[in-house]
Amino acid sequence: MAVSKTQPPDRIREAYAAGQRLFGENRVQEFGGKVEALLDLKDADWHMIGHLQTNKAAKTAELFRAVDSVDSLKLAEKLNAAARALGRKLEILVEINVGGESAKSGLVPGSSALEDLLGSAPRLDALVFRGLMTVPPLTSDPQGARPYFRNLRELRDTIASRNLPSVAMDELSMGMSHDFEVAIEEGSTCVRVGTAIFGERAKA
Repeated sequence: MAVSKTQPPDRIREAYAAGQRLFGENRVQEFGGKVEALLDLKDADWHMIGHLQTNKAAKTAELFRAVDSVDSLKLAEKLNAAARALGRKLEILVEINVGGESAKSGLVPGSSALEDLLGSAPRLDALVFRGLMTVPPLTSDPQGARPYFRNLRELRDTIASRNLPSVAMDELSMGMSHDFEVAIEEGSTCVRVGTAIFGERAKA
């Protein structure tokens, strides 16, 4: 996945021309401002990967095919209602806070909040549960992320073994520009690469 947040349409087009089709955006409003200039990229696949507030659910369901950062049952319910109103399905990943960091969003493994979300999947019929996503604690050495990636894979395997109704666990979104090799070794099916594709983002 090419993380195209803060990138203007012309840079996104360069990646598309090179063969990239899967893109991740972090902010609904930002993507909404440039989507008109990208409508002709018919087979581009747009995913919302940033923290999402419930009041942005309706717009998110309009703009994106998938949301890879669902971190609460309340958000899932809002997205479900928005997708249903549009007569469409919205693929989702459940965001897991593998490092237990208070500054990061995501559900805690083994928590009642995670169980409530997974257990609600059958009634959230406009959502397609595809798997898990995480952002591990930042370490200078990519190997430092390995235990967190491994924990997410093990959590995915545990959930998958339960055969929960309406919950698929095919996707593991983990790994970014500095640690994607380690993530792939630990079972990632989707790495989110921004800097390695587009270069360093300009400082605000």
